[in-house]
Amino acid sequence: MSQLYNSIEPNIIDDEMVQKAVEEQCPEDIEKLVKREGINFKDVTELQLSFRNILQIDNLWQFENLTKLQLDNNIIEKIEALESLVHLVWLDLSFNNIEVIEGLDTLVKLQDLSLYNNRISKIEHMDTLHELQIFSIGKNNLTTLEDVIYLRRFKNLRTLNLSGNPFCDNEQYMLFVVAHLPDLVYLDFKLVSDTTVSISFNKRPTKRWKCRCHSGTCSRKIKFLCPDLLSNAG
Repeated sequence: MSQLYNSIEPNIIDDEMVQKAVEEQCPEDIEKLVKREGINFKDVTELQLSFRNILQIDNLWQFENLTKLQLDNNIIEKIEALESLVHLVWLDLSFNNIEVIEGLDTLVKLQDLSLYNNRISKIEHMDTLHELQIFSIGKNNLTTLEDVIYLRRFKNLRTLNLSGNPFCDNEQYMLFVVAHLPDLVYLDFKLVSDTTVSISFNKRPTKRWKCRCHSGTCSRKIKFLCPDLLSNAG
């Protein structure tokens, strides 16, 4: 679970912390050498800073070639100071106290992003993450199911975890998500079946709705499921 820090001594990311982290992840046969001679942070491609009571992200600019960063299980409140990590492919910020998605604009190579178990109430500010393939934002405070539509811009998105959010209690939750993101392979740790995709587009409506897509061939009929069905025909 996300942590409160009223009973925890908050830490900052300083040179001592990152140096220790780098040493800990080195193979045993070269760990002594690293301790004795040091290591150029520019050569580090993976960094694990989990479970260190970190309150604020800082002092990572030296890791300019980092491709994988773990900051999970801390007490981080804001996504910041990541702009120099332009080669990041994998970022884990799960189990923190983050309330807003921000500070990701320069991470254009990011493919795997976890914001699981935070305090986020809106999916936003991810426009530049065109390479995103895996996104976990389960156990947050997402209440508006229509926010899922924002994820349609990620053409490579195949794995999505939304479980544990308030909007998951909506009886139409799964059909809504699959209808708007038909290329998903996994949703909430489960394989999306062809049957679910088919049902999401063919479920019969309880009311008639007017489609504004003007395609002349649109067969999607449920306002709740179809992004183009915008007005009630009566």
